Amino acid sequence: MWFNRICGFVLIALLGITGCKIRGNESANAEKPPMVEVLKVSSMEVRKSLSFSGNIEGNTTVRLGFMVAGKINFIAAEEGDSLRAGELLASIDPESYQIAKVMADAQVDQLQDDYDRLKELYNRNSLSESDLVKITMSLRAAKAQQRLQAKNLRDSKLYSPIDGILIRKGVEEGEIIDKGLQLFAVSDISKVKVLGAIPEMELRYMSVGSDAFVYVASVDSTFTGQIVEIGALADPATRTFSVKIELDNSGLLLRPGMTAEIQMETDKETFHIAIPAACILRDSDNSSFVFVVDTVKNKAFKRLVSVGRIIGNQIEITSGLLPNDLVITTGMSKLNNGSSVTLNNPG
Repeated sequence: MWFNRICGFVLIALLGITGCKIRGNESANAEKPPMVEVLKVSSMEVRKSLSFSGNIEGNTTVRLGFMVAGKINFIAAEEGDSLRAGELLASIDPESYQIAKVMADAQVDQLQDDYDRLKELYNRNSLSESDLVKITMSLRAAKAQQRLQAKNLRDSKLYSPIDGILIRKGVEEGEIIDKGLQLFAVSDISKVKVLGAIPEMELRYMSVGSDAFVYVASVDSTFTGQIVEIGALADPATRTFSVKIELDNSGLLLRPGMTAEIQMETDKETFHIAIPAACILRDSDNSSFVFVVDTVKNKAFKRLVSVGRIIGNQIEITSGLLPNDLVITTGMSKLNNGSSVTLNNPG
């Protein structure tokens, strides 16, 4: 019995000693913060660049319609077809205008005969001057009507005024149309223009003649162009100014309506903060953050940041960091907000 009691005391003592050792080891492990490396943030001087979107439009676009009404009886081209200047594009059934022209011609012939006969009488003093004036005015009106009917007959045919492609066909053969409607559009795309808009605060960086790089996703190509026009009046709703960039399009790859992304470098230098991409982490809500070290507390804290463009092998930070901040570059996977750390390369 005494033996059992002695064994029990020994066992309890051994367990107590073992527990103290385990707690001591756990405490030692918990007190050893992870080793991390840091980067001191500094600002770098880079050339100011601008990025904005735009839409491609033809160098010259002409919208066409008939000056007379009637039924469409011929269309020469479909959308996307090439046209030459002076080439027949479409026509209206001319029969009514041909008849009107014949009637006008006959009226002129009749009045011309009357005028010749009465003029001879007037020269022999057998006709009053007022009668001669009347026939003269009638003949003049008939000739004007003749010219009008000739014009209407010519206007029953529609010709392309420029070399280009047909980008809009708003009517089909057999349709009856009124005069003055815009039915077709022909665009010269040997050169194209990219129309974009920039905020008023960036207007000072723009100048006519500056180069711009234009990426067009639909053809997966980048083109070099020049700024040819900068708007003088801001859009009252968006407070942006229009910018036009001219591109050579000798291969006719670019078509009106395509979208483009414009990138251009200015001659102005600005200061930016940039850090390696590996420093930037993503939160559960997809927001970007980094770990910044507080050297007084030797702790790492999450700092939300806004990222910008890629500068060399680094990423621009547009907000969230200041010069001299210490950003952790290694060991971030072991950290939480407020974790204690040991700096492997302090300052």
